[in-house]
Amino acid sequence: MFSRLTRPQAIAVCALPVVALFATAVFAPLPFSVAQPGLTANVLGENKGAEVITISGAPVRETEGQLRMTTIEATSPDTRVSLPDVIDSWFRTDQAVMPRDSVYPSGDSVKEIERHNEEQMKESQDAATQAALGYLGLDDEDVEVSLKLADVGGPSAGLLFSLGIVDKLDGDGTGGDLTGGRVIAGTGTIDAAGRVGAVGGVALKTQAAKRDGATVFLVPKAECGDARAELPQGLRLIPVTTLKSTVSSLVALETGKGSVPSC
Repeated sequence: MFSRLTRPQAIAVCALPVVALFATAVFAPLPFSVAQPGLTANVLGENKGAEVITISGAPVRETEGQLRMTTIEATSPDTRVSLPDVIDSWFRTDQAVMPRDSVYPSGDSVKEIERHNEEQMKESQDAATQAALGYLGLDDEDVEVSLKLADVGGPSAGLLFSLGIVDKLDGDGTGGDLTGGRVIAGTGTIDAAGRVGAVGGVALKTQAAKRDGATVFLVPKAECGDARAELPQGLRLIPVTTLKSTVSSLVALETGKGSVPSC
């Protein structure tokens, strides 16, 4: 025997599955990561008590100013990102929602991702060294370069590593600092031929750069639009495509001679 439901009761009962479905959709994990500005590190100085760039086999000059590589911090691969998290990030300038696969493209486990990022960092460091020594016309059999940067993975510090090596060995080519005493930050991959590649997350990296005192930000030319989107006031963008053109831009900025490109 079934009891007869009144109309209000029937509506309430029918609505329960809909409410449950909606709640499940709202709080279900989504394939996204939430990113924010991360740490920056001066490649011309020390990181956690160790020199970032150590060179032997050639005279090394004292440097002034800073060359700061930049990072983003993203929610870990095993963190559940739900619809409320995504909506909250849409309304904030210090966070961005990114597809999880674009942040962690290398696997599902934390160990797999860490191993992949370490491999990418090593490859990036090797390419950065080759690019810098090639630009300076130095033989890598005579000059030994060691690069150490704790707790950072991936290839996006390549350009800054190359610039740091050039500044320590040659400066601006006339004995002056490549930075002109400024705090210069940036991002970009680099290959052994000195070509700069895009990296992603540049809008957040500009915020990290400004937070840590930078007045100039080097950005892969293809990502100028992204860098302008949330550009902090007082931070100058310089688009870059190669190590050679980047050095030329910094020398022009320091000396006031020649043109400095802009986004």
